[in-house]
Amino acid sequence: MRVAVVGATGMVGNVMLQVLREQNFPITELIPVASEKSVGTKINFGGLEFSVVGLHTAVEMRPDIAIFSAGGDTSLEWAPKFAEVGTTVIDNSSAWRMDPTKKLVVPEINGAILTKEDKIIANPNCSTIQLVLTLAPLHKKFGVKRVIVSTYQSITGTGVKAVQQMENERNEISGEMAYKYPIDKNCIPQCDSFLDNGYTKEEMKLTNETKKILDPKINVTATAVRVPVVGGHSEAVNIEFENDFDLNEVRRLLHEMPGITLKDDPTTYSYPMPKYAEGKDDVFVGRIRRDESQANTLNLWIVADNLRKGAATNAVQIAKLLMEKGLI
Repeated sequence: MRVAVVGATGMVGNVMLQVLREQNFPITELIPVASEKSVGTKINFGGLEFSVVGLHTAVEMRPDIAIFSAGGDTSLEWAPKFAEVGTTVIDNSSAWRMDPTKKLVVPEINGAILTKEDKIIANPNCSTIQLVLTLAPLHKKFGVKRVIVSTYQSITGTGVKAVQQMENERNEISGEMAYKYPIDKNCIPQCDSFLDNGYTKEEMKLTNETKKILDPKINVTATAVRVPVVGGHSEAVNIEFENDFDLNEVRRLLHEMPGITLKDDPTTYSYPMPKYAEGKDDVFVGRIRRDESQANTLNLWIVADNLRKGAATNAVQIAKLLMEKGLI
């Protein structure tokens, strides 16, 4: 299995390599790919050194799988070129997510829709993945009608420049700003750029991707906020159902959902936090309680490491599923 990781020198690319190693993905040849300025850089993987190559070279090497984490423009230009030579592309950018000809996949939810003909597969947005993984079993049982989500998103979602900005601020060092404002000791109610409707791209990703993955009839409204945290994204979620529910049944459904870990015991102060989600592949759910202001409505709190299940882990899980089903 010849695997290319496009964007191998970036923050998500590094985590992608970690996850491939941890999950013992059967790689016969690793092809680390990055921009021309990184060509020739050495990557250590499994005790071996691999040289970073450029995109042209990577296409010529015809890998079985190419996992992209290099931005939307790169994906739009190069994913089709890989697909043309027979490579199956798993793309972590937003480039293909809402393309009606491309599948948007969270393996635990809709992995069964994949076929041999799918040569470009979209990985959902990090904040969407943890939301839909939680909603999926509840929607199947009770029928999700409307979702109100407020996110508290890690600076790692912006990238290494944001992490450096926060570290600089904490050490009173002047440096490059990833954000328009200081992030340390602050919350910035803007993730990604603003759209004409007043929402940000990140907020509309939560709306549109949830509809595509789960059900177009689900109404979603979101406010996405950047917070001075590195461990993962958190979400406060209010879910209105078509039908009434039992809290014990909600907990049972979530407990049985692959990829979810319940941390929901107020008596022991057990609830999800990004500090403890960092480096883990599961989505953590807690603070489960009935909304006493409205019928058939639930409140809960979701946390996940956005670089892992929100990006790298989900992509590797897609690759493993393709391999297990004999689709590559």
